[in-house]
Amino acid sequence: MTRGRSYTGPVTDRRRAIVLVHNPVAPYSRALRIARSLEADGWEVLIAGTARGGLPDEDRDGTIRIVRARPAGPLALFVQGAGPGARARLVHRTDGMLAAAGGLVARATHVRLLARARTPTPRRVLGVVRWPLPARAWSEGLRRVLPPADLYHACGIGALFAAHALARDARRQGRTGRVVYDVIDIFLDGNAYATMPGPLRRLYARREVELVGRSDAVVTVNEAIAAELRRRWSLATEPVVVRNCPPWQPPPEVPPQDLRLAAGLPPTTRLVLFLGILGPDRGLLESGEAVLRVPDAAFVAMGFGPWFERLRALDRDAAHDGRHVTLPPVHPDEVPRWAAGADAVLIAVPGDSLNQRLSTPNKFWEGLTAGVPLVVGRDLRVMRAIVEAHDLGAVADPSDPGDLARALAAVLDAPPDVRTARRERALALYRDVYRWDVQARALVEQAARLVPVAAG
Repeated sequence: MTRGRSYTGPVTDRRRAIVLVHNPVAPYSRALRIARSLEADGWEVLIAGTARGGLPDEDRDGTIRIVRARPAGPLALFVQGAGPGARARLVHRTDGMLAAAGGLVARATHVRLLARARTPTPRRVLGVVRWPLPARAWSEGLRRVLPPADLYHACGIGALFAAHALARDARRQGRTGRVVYDVIDIFLDGNAYATMPGPLRRLYARREVELVGRSDAVVTVNEAIAAELRRRWSLATEPVVVRNCPPWQPPPEVPPQDLRLAAGLPPTTRLVLFLGILGPDRGLLESGEAVLRVPDAAFVAMGFGPWFERLRALDRDAAHDGRHVTLPPVHPDEVPRWAAGADAVLIAVPGDSLNQRLSTPNKFWEGLTAGVPLVVGRDLRVMRAIVEAHDLGAVADPSDPGDLARALAAVLDAPPDVRTARRERALALYRDVYRWDVQARALVEQAARLVPVAAG
């Protein structure tokens, strides 16, 4: 057994796959869909995520185990919020004191460069040297609780670090240990890294390329990102594209009332729905302002994130007068049914980064598969191309509430025959192309090539 491993589960001759997600799987739609598709093809499947307070360390999705691991090993001491312990508290206290001292020096000297710089505390230095530090500590925790596997499907860069460590262990124990890198976003071109110094971004990019070179296959979420990855990584072939569309569900003949009842809004109010993470850089405030300018309409935000309570406060604000409602998320399997009760889905994300411009987030597919008109930001290239090619809605400037209101009014006030035709086109695309079982075929075929079924 590998150092530190404590797995004592049953030995099996079935091909085993582990879907790795560097989040708590609470739940995570892409991981669930991948795991279910592989299980249907005869694999033994686990999903592995990160531990979080309030969630069990082990869970189930049907017969699929979900394991949530805590950071472990020496690096865990330097992971923010890794857990209790005297040494962890000492590291946290030391980092806090050094960071505060650095801030005092910057303010006292009035040196602009110092004010912009981050004090090089032990945690920050180690975070650069061992980037991504949380993923490395998490991978050590995973090594202690997971069985060896034949296939590791890593959703994102954090999961990829863990996948290679686990695959190396698995090969030593006689398993195939193949690694698939699922590029769910172009993370170095996202807003979180926009202000990072160039040398650091280049360092992280080199590390990612090294990991890609050691991977057995690359998967991503749409053709535009696939082409970009092939260009920047000089791949011999384009990555396999697996869009994260909902699985097939026959569309309801009558719009479901779940969303309207939960929002407490009357039948005469048109519902403009936002789905997903509630936080900055998603056009949430502009969207709420835009809907106020559309008669007989209300903005409904459904999801989770750092802005949840901020949006809840707007719900109670007299200026919104019952036209702004914030709801908690529902299970990914239920989202299309809830979305089908909306009159429009609004995706007012600004195109500030390449990652945003090329993105096709879950909410886009959920709106499309619900047959609901889509209003998308003008710089969201991939979504805009689909909306315009099939006349599925409208395009607007996400920074301008007035232009968003114009686009919303155009789809909400469209004649009944136009709305019906738009819905039928969306549902036909869902039936024929944008459904999970169609998308997953390439993924299942790729897994079978990487780990063939043993003869006999």
